Amino acid sequence: MSKLTEWSFRNKAAIILIVIMALVMGVISYLRLPMEFLPAADNPQVMITAIGPGNDAKSMEQKVTNPLEAAVTFVKGKTSMLSTSGDGYAQINLNFDSKTNMKETKAEIERIVDQVQLPSNVMKPFVVQFNTSMIPIAWVTLTFDEGMSEQEKEAKLKEVTTELQKSEGAGSVSISGKSTPAVHVIPDTAKLAQKGITLQALMGVLQGRGASVSIGERTIDGAAGNINVFDQVTGLETLRKLPVAASVTLADVATVELSKDQESISRMNGKDAIMYTISKSADANAVTVGNGIEKTVERLNTDMKGIEASIILSTSDSVVSSVNSMLREVLLGALFATIVILLFMRNFRATIVTIVSIPLSLGITLYLLQLSGVSLNIITLGGVAVAVGRLVDDSIVVIENIYRRLQKESFSVKLITEATKEVASAITSSTLVTVAVFLPMGLLRGSLQAFLLPFALTVAYSLLASLLVALTVVPLLSAVLLKGTKEKEHAGSPKFAAFIRWNLAHKWVPLLIAVVLFAGSISAYVFMPKGALDSSSAENINVTLQYPSETPAELVQEEGKKFESILTADQDIEWVMMMLGNSSDAAQYGSVSSPTLITYMIDLKDGVDAEVFMDKVKSHKESFKDAELTADASDLIMGGGSSQIFIDVTGDNVEELTQTAEKLIAAIKPIDGVQKVESNQEEKKSVYSFKVEPTLAKGQEVAVQLQSMLNPLPIGSIQIESTDTQVLLQPVVNPNSKAALEKLTVMTESGPTPISEVAELIRTEEPALFYHKDGKTYLRVTASADPKELSVVGSKINEAAAAVQLPEGVAIAVGGASAEQSSDFADLGLTALISIGLVYLIMVLTFKTLRAPLAIMISLPLAAIGAVTGLLISGVTPDFTAMFGALMLIGIVVTNAIVLIDRVKQNEQSMSIRESLIEAATTRMRPIIMTAVATVSAMLPLVFGSHESGSIVSQSLAIVVIGGLIAATLLTLIIVPCVYELLFFKVSRNQRRANAAIAQAEAAATLQA
Repeated sequence: MSKLTEWSFRNKAAIILIVIMALVMGVISYLRLPMEFLPAADNPQVMITAIGPGNDAKSMEQKVTNPLEAAVTFVKGKTSMLSTSGDGYAQINLNFDSKTNMKETKAEIERIVDQVQLPSNVMKPFVVQFNTSMIPIAWVTLTFDEGMSEQEKEAKLKEVTTELQKSEGAGSVSISGKSTPAVHVIPDTAKLAQKGITLQALMGVLQGRGASVSIGERTIDGAAGNINVFDQVTGLETLRKLPVAASVTLADVATVELSKDQESISRMNGKDAIMYTISKSADANAVTVGNGIEKTVERLNTDMKGIEASIILSTSDSVVSSVNSMLREVLLGALFATIVILLFMRNFRATIVTIVSIPLSLGITLYLLQLSGVSLNIITLGGVAVAVGRLVDDSIVVIENIYRRLQKESFSVKLITEATKEVASAITSSTLVTVAVFLPMGLLRGSLQAFLLPFALTVAYSLLASLLVALTVVPLLSAVLLKGTKEKEHAGSPKFAAFIRWNLAHKWVPLLIAVVLFAGSISAYVFMPKGALDSSSAENINVTLQYPSETPAELVQEEGKKFESILTADQDIEWVMMMLGNSSDAAQYGSVSSPTLITYMIDLKDGVDAEVFMDKVKSHKESFKDAELTADASDLIMGGGSSQIFIDVTGDNVEELTQTAEKLIAAIKPIDGVQKVESNQEEKKSVYSFKVEPTLAKGQEVAVQLQSMLNPLPIGSIQIESTDTQVLLQPVVNPNSKAALEKLTVMTESGPTPISEVAELIRTEEPALFYHKDGKTYLRVTASADPKELSVVGSKINEAAAAVQLPEGVAIAVGGASAEQSSDFADLGLTALISIGLVYLIMVLTFKTLRAPLAIMISLPLAAIGAVTGLLISGVTPDFTAMFGALMLIGIVVTNAIVLIDRVKQNEQSMSIRESLIEAATTRMRPIIMTAVATVSAMLPLVFGSHESGSIVSQSLAIVVIGGLIAATLLTLIIVPCVYELLFFKVSRNQRRANAAIAQAEAAATLQA
């Protein structure tokens, strides 16, 4: 690498040009890089959603879920299949392995689903496969002025929808809360009976109306013309006057009124509203799309009268906020690193030479990110924030060595190149080692790779760029700025040298202390609870109010509005969005839920602690005893810190499944840290079934008649304000008891007959939800754990589940948050092992021996001491990001040990091993401490600043890296020399004996003289 330095001196003009180009290209790349929340990543899952209004859960399971599951069972790459069947909906989740091409798989599943025959009252199933680019870019609410007719609202709604879809880069637009105008015809049974008119006569009131027929062409008055016949019912008054019998109009026997039918309910801060959920197209820039939607909304409010559109939440704003937040932390980190260098070097010009690597490295990194097709998001910016402390490390080592030589020798270009050459090998290997730690991230699969690979690329590009700058630009600048510098010679600390000498003479003392500290830290970590991701900084909260499935719809809506009024009165919130019911628009994106589930999306004011707010929301449980109240962080990126653990019980015998689930609940409930435990079959719903006697009536005919008697029946459409409006004949009966159901009358071959004479009414208690796992019925026991005790509770639940005696043919599987946590930790653990292997390989190649790298590797367990101590002192619970910080430490902490041992190897050419170690420790102490303090200082903003919820760069990561680096730096200077001398014990002992013999001989010669 020294030839690179020599080349830079021979081509100064080219280096200057390259520096300018790097800075300019960095700025251009920053402006051109697409800004996103997250890197593009496919979720290896396909969701099939079907809506069948009016169907009970069992009907949906048997007639919809079962045939769909059978059809997609053998799709290539499928790893598991889970389904839920509830009242009016069915949803199937297909999970695939990470190698599966998800776009091709989705297309195949769509073809298969299209061929499945489903009941006529079930909508065509929606097939959706999620990608991070589908994260909604904006939520827009639309309200109308009072007094506006339903037809006018419908026209405005269509116009607004069209304009939003036309916004630059906008992708899908889903709507919830919209109502459809409809005309309700409500029969009066008494008047029908009085005038002797049947219900069937009302069904045909619009038959033959609304005709538009072309008769043909004729010559009329000497000119060719067309003859048409049409009639059109154009208003409610006309409809009321239509005859249903001789001298009897529709208004005489029925009430005709204009109403609105609503699939789902959306309310904003206590008022009815339409909500648009807008996603961007896959290749669009999030910020550009967000700005386009903002301009569209402003234009609509100006140009369109009678409406008010507002953006309640924009992902693009959050993207800009997170980018600015991360950039602020990067700049603060750079500032802190600069201050540290200035304090140590006490030379302003030397500090300038050092910190030039930060903007240059960032410029090169941004350009390489653009070439790699990586977006600017919180993952890549997090990589920059983490790497900024290391960007100056190589430059510090180079400039410190140059500066140290200048204190002893006169200035020359040769001195600059030789000083750079002395450390070139060390900084190259240390940088390659750090980069190598992140390479195994490419071996991870699925979404974990999609998230961590851009992070790894960012860090790798940054560090390689900083190495390039340290070997080329820094020596050149040193030759310019340090020319004529003459500083007081800096000598290593004699006290520290004496301390190292004592340690080497009594090496078992420091080694024993290090082993005890390491064992203690590992024990502390093992018994330390591992938490879910912290949710306290979440900006959005998702609150649900779940009522039993048998609760009447009117009561659910009334209670939902009551709780809504409580939330809107809270001073900690910006707005509350209430949603209830399913809609075909939402189902397109896999969003379906129980008809008795009310969801509130809440946006918190700045500075509000989400955890405290959620506890406050949960305190209202007593006021809604019939419902289940939950509150969770709802992050727009990766979701909140879920802490639910579930146990799936599978088998063929439903009764045995139920008994096993009951045993599991009894075993889990007493566990400390379990906040709640329940089964998915605890809730039952009454189902009334007519068992028709085949010899007395036809089941199909009875079903059709009951459908028309108990449900609205479409009988045609009319024109109201130039809009086609559906006309619905409302039910003539509303039975509210079992006795009333049995009194219903149906037409059979023998005439009008009470249904009780041809069918038996059977009441059963059926589950409100049916769950399938790989096509088989299963029960799920769900335990909500204390987020901070997730790993401990998860272990206890695993033990409790293992202790339950299982009937033959019944199996259980534990999953959920704790299992995902364990899986993520295992993946990172494997990555860490591969990284350690690569680090060792690079050091063996560098030092060309197996033993010296082993001394360097001892710095890894030393880092664990500081990492665990940092977590204990701060009181922060280790989570996934903390483990990621531990992985990063592998590359960071060995850097100092490499710089130390590299000097030792150079010294060994003229010194004994012990003297080489003492000289290296005292000489390299300053650059080692400087680089460590600079890295720690650069990461301080991550500890004390705000971080984006959902980012892998968090407070716990920073604490682990800072704690580990401090401990490893201090102990590296003490322990690594001891281990190194142990590895070369015989050679060192022989050298000491030889030196002692020479010293004795010299002493004897002196005495004789």
